[in-house]
Amino acid sequence: MKDQTTIAVGLSGGVDSAVTAYLLKKQGYNVVAFFMKNWEEDMENCPAEQDYLDALAVAESIKIPLYSFNFSKEYFKEVFEDLIEGLKNGTTPNPDILCNREIKFSVFMKKALSLGATYLATGHYARIGADFSLQRGVDSNKDQSYFLYTLKEDLLKKTLFPLGGYTKPVIRDIAKKANLPVFNKKDSTGICFIGKRNFGDVIANYLPKAKGTFQTSKGEILGEHNGGWFYTIGQRKGLGIGGKGDAWYVYEKDITHHIVYVCQGENSKELFKTTVFATQESWVKTPPLFPLRCTAKIRYRSKDVPCMVEEVSGGLKIRFDEPQRAVTPDQSIVFYLNDLCLGGALIKRSL
Repeated sequence: MKDQTTIAVGLSGGVDSAVTAYLLKKQGYNVVAFFMKNWEEDMENCPAEQDYLDALAVAESIKIPLYSFNFSKEYFKEVFEDLIEGLKNGTTPNPDILCNREIKFSVFMKKALSLGATYLATGHYARIGADFSLQRGVDSNKDQSYFLYTLKEDLLKKTLFPLGGYTKPVIRDIAKKANLPVFNKKDSTGICFIGKRNFGDVIANYLPKAKGTFQTSKGEILGEHNGGWFYTIGQRKGLGIGGKGDAWYVYEKDITHHIVYVCQGENSKELFKTTVFATQESWVKTPPLFPLRCTAKIRYRSKDVPCMVEEVSGGLKIRFDEPQRAVTPDQSIVFYLNDLCLGGALIKRSL
């Protein structure tokens, strides 16, 4: 019987997780909601407190219990420290992917299962196949399989993504008709501990200033900066480089010598790469056979691009059919066969 199955729902205070809990409760499951607190410092600038109140209002409206857990120490150690270390080394890690791997589907899932839950359900827009494969959500604009590629088959057997078969407008409509308290709440963006603050200002509390220069490929110095770790590949805003002509973009960094290399124009050849090397491969099921012909995304909002993936010493070599713009070290490259998410790896450098 469904009512004998307990499902733990990660209730974040947003509309997606609220509808997730609502749908499962409506289907007759025993639903228990869990709220995660992942950050302690400077909470007046973090939306976590309001999110908790919203989660509590949702739980009360659909008559399910809500428990709050503080994973701030785990988040700081497993996610934030990794982010800072990557930035210090000149790369740009993705904290959302790290949070899913290290917190939501590790610490959080273990806690939920230890308290008697059979499954952990989240509001991600992704689907789980009958063979426990990971598939894109039907809403191509909201699909979040990119952030979930590190989940293995054994974790997917204990996971539910009830929203994977819906589009966002439909979810909004369900929330409104169910009179859920957060039906018109805006989607959250960014990382919890950032809140309304500038990302660079937050990072400045953990990384020292390091005077350096903006330079062109020809060695022309265009200005100064306070640390290469405050900039990422493809960045245009916040460089403080004026002058005539098109805008300037970051295309490479030399952290050792505190040089941020820039080029002019969003279609400058320096911004485009055809072949990259990636490591730390993570496959949802068994590793594919190589060479692998598939499509890949080099960031969440990028379009799939056909590519050839080969195994090489120490990792993977990926050659794109078309040059890709602003390929960024320590961002994830995720591989697909149509709607099937095979897995991914961390970009290390261009070849």
